[in-house]
Amino acid sequence: MNVVTKIEGWGNSHRPGWLDILRIALGLFITYKGAVFASNIESLHMSMEGVNMLYAGAAISHYVIFAHLLCGPLIVFGLLTRIMCLVQLPILIGAVAMVNYPKGFMSVGNHMELEVSILVLVGLVVFMIFGAGKFSLDEKRRQEKLQKAT
Repeated sequence: MNVVTKIEGWGNSHRPGWLDILRIALGLFITYKGAVFASNIESLHMSMEGVNMLYAGAAISHYVIFAHLLCGPLIVFGLLTRIMCLVQLPILIGAVAMVNYPKGFMSVGNHMELEVSILVLVGLVVFMIFGAGKFSLDEKRRQEKLQKAT
């Protein structure tokens, strides 16, 4: 048994039920941010202006929007949750390290974006470890697989 399977098994067996509410809230927030970025892509491009490679800012901006709008609803429904959280990790690490950290904590014009980005990053790591939970499509698929095996 490899390490990922061991972590997945441990996370499934030690998961509190109230994390489902947080998973749904996290997915809704990620979807909301994707819609905000899609409706105001110029502000996203301005926040990416530190990337000085040719067209890299535009490519990253489109990846962020696509990933948020795809992964957010899947996290809400609990479908492929660990994979969707893994897709979101580079975005949130970049948001914390490159975009929001230079602005600082509790800055007036920042609207606590750094703190929110850190909370979302922690949430993604938690759901990568603990999985989607009891009220999710991942759990339904796992139960169906167990029934077919017996």
